[in-house]
Amino acid sequence: MDLGLTDKVAVVTGASKGIGFAVVEQLVAEGAQVVAGALTVDSLEGRDRVQAVAVDLAQPDGPGALVQQAVKSHGRIDLLVNNVGAAHPRLDGFIEVTDADFEASLQLNFFAALRATRAAVADMRTRGEGTIVNVASVNAFFEPDGTVIDYGVAKAALLNLAKALSQELGPNGIRITSVSPGPVATDLWLGAGGMADTIGRASGTGAEAVREQAANAMATGRFTTPAEVAMIVAVLASPRLPNVTGADWVIDGGLIKTM
Repeated sequence: MDLGLTDKVAVVTGASKGIGFAVVEQLVAEGAQVVAGALTVDSLEGRDRVQAVAVDLAQPDGPGALVQQAVKSHGRIDLLVNNVGAAHPRLDGFIEVTDADFEASLQLNFFAALRATRAAVADMRTRGEGTIVNVASVNAFFEPDGTVIDYGVAKAALLNLAKALSQELGPNGIRITSVSPGPVATDLWLGAGGMADTIGRASGTGAEAVREQAANAMATGRFTTPAEVAMIVAVLASPRLPNVTGADWVIDGGLIKTM
């Protein structure tokens, strides 16, 4: 099915690896022009229909600068994908999670999206159309996990923001939705220093045991792939779904058992 994204101008944050990189690939396959922002962009250089922008999205001026680059290069922004994020396992309990830890997590996982959204809406509003898709997480609401307490708090704020903004922006022709993955086969979970590695070393069970336990918690018995999340992002971004806004699409392999 043609998703109607040909020649749409998309901005993707955290685009150099994992879910963000898969989103870039999927949007390019759908014919979009992608302005891809990340701290390092070596993996994005030289790709057709991709403009790689090196930017620190945790800095207050980073997200807005990325959006403005898209407007400067293409004259507009049609689609914003707020993907950038990171989680750091907190294994010593709440008391040891400092204000600075919460602040850093909120800056990257919430404020980067907030700032990019503000900049994108300023352009979209002038034309009365546009779409924003946030990559959130089941950690925002599913048995909130103290191991990633600051990450979950930030992602919960992101979901709340999208729901609230959908009410304001809908009459202006701007849609905002979210996708909440469970464990995804990216470096955040499976890479060196990732969740499985860190928890496995701390518990003495090893990374493989942690990976297996996480996979077995899902009905499918496996991690979601970045490409699967990217496909949902593309569908939510599609103008073929003009009445979908404020919604959150969960992809978790059946991890969540409740309605």
